[in-house]
Amino acid sequence: MELYLDSVDFKEVREAVELGFLDGITTTPTFMHRHGIKNVDQAIVELSHMARHVHVEALGDTSEQILKEADRLASLKDVGESLVFKIPVTNEGLKAGAKLASQGKKTNIHLVYTLNQAYLAAAAGATYICPLVGRLHDQGHDSFALIEQSVEMVERYGYSTKIMVSSVRHPDHVRMGILCGAHAATIPWKVMKILADNVLTGHGIQLFDKHTKLTTYTVGQVIRQANPTVTPESTVAQASIEMTRSDLGIVSVVDDNGKLVGVFTDGDLRRAVQHDNLIHEKIQDLMGTNPRSVNEETLLQEAINIMHETKVDNLVVVDQVNRPIGIIDVQDLLEDGLI
Repeated sequence: MELYLDSVDFKEVREAVELGFLDGITTTPTFMHRHGIKNVDQAIVELSHMARHVHVEALGDTSEQILKEADRLASLKDVGESLVFKIPVTNEGLKAGAKLASQGKKTNIHLVYTLNQAYLAAAAGATYICPLVGRLHDQGHDSFALIEQSVEMVERYGYSTKIMVSSVRHPDHVRMGILCGAHAATIPWKVMKILADNVLTGHGIQLFDKHTKLTTYTVGQVIRQANPTVTPESTVAQASIEMTRSDLGIVSVVDDNGKLVGVFTDGDLRRAVQHDNLIHEKIQDLMGTNPRSVNEETLLQEAINIMHETKVDNLVVVDQVNRPIGIIDVQDLLEDGLI
């Protein structure tokens, strides 16, 4: 089923074209007016450079006027063979459509609401026939019965025309068009861009992403920028300030060479809260001297296993010479959906 974008919004057109498999664009005078396009001819030329086929309205009250407008549009600079002329299904429109078809030009007979109209459009050699499913639904009709009947008519009698689903309002209109065997569909961007959406697909992607990170990322790739450190001679007040600045419940304690010798945590602080003159106490008197740490090259899954086994919320991440480079924190892992 051919895929068309039903829009003249150039931002939407660019996004749809970037998909890489769009067959063309359908336009209407209403779209041009709605988007404040003053120079319609220039817009048509620009659209013709963006898509292989552009369906444009050839307006006129008589067949002669429709043909004259189609000739004028076809003569626009650089449009080439990209234009498909949209013509309402009237006797004058059908006459003009048959003439254009005899000249080898492509037509889209639209505003089709009945099988009889679809039949006349096919007999007139229309390249596309466009029933408006949304508008038919608005009137309480079974619009996809018309799509199915029109497709059956085309295939039964061997017409070369294609039935195009138009006036699409939501994804189910696309699904029904597929089930009815429609040859093409023109879809607004707000509907087209969500056709690939599904909650189970999204969940699966999240799961794959999570497992990829767990099995291929190292802790050095996921740690925060914050790397709070103090020395054994630092006071509790200084350590508390570093802990607060980093928004972590832990600071690394390092020696004069910057190597890890301990950690001071918010748990250590709570356990010492009754001490007299606490804020002036030295960290060396309160710190844990057997700190849990992992090398920056450790796989993320391995680090998480260590956190589970040791029942800690933080691990210090160190380089090859045991200097702290950051902290892996359970809250960060929760926020990223990794645990």
